[in-house]
Amino acid sequence: MSTIAIAGRTWTATLRGFSAALLVASSAAAAGQWDPAAFAKEDTLQLRTTRAGEGEHWFKVWLVVIDGQVYVRLGSRAAERVESNTTAPILGVEVAGQRFDRVRGVPAPDYAERVAKAMAEKYTSDIFVHLFSHPLTLRLVPEDPKGAPATP
Repeated sequence: MSTIAIAGRTWTATLRGFSAALLVASSAAAAGQWDPAAFAKEDTLQLRTTRAGEGEHWFKVWLVVIDGQVYVRLGSRAAERVESNTTAPILGVEVAGQRFDRVRGVPAPDYAERVAKAMAEKYTSDIFVHLFSHPLTLRLVPEDPKGAPATP
């Protein structure tokens, strides 16, 4: 009987240790921040919009970081999705393995030329893409000033 009790305590201690390790790991993942400097290395991010009768829709877009802010340039279809988003101006964003559920898409027409130039410098295929209409340039600003990622 004492062997079972000892083994039980050992098993319980092992489970407690495992649980503590998981808690630390998940806390570290949740500690991620909105980090434009880190996002600048990414090629794309995904935006989430929601439409009545359709639900959530995720789509990839290029991004650039200018003056510590994340910008995206949207073509006509993507701009239409953002403009008809039922949660506007709030978008979902996935970037660098992190998901942020409450990010404001702030129109930034005054940055359109700078964003276009930065896109051309970052993406070689922009030589063709820039020929298409890009009616909407957005600055992405996390609603939570700490930029905490969404909880899974």
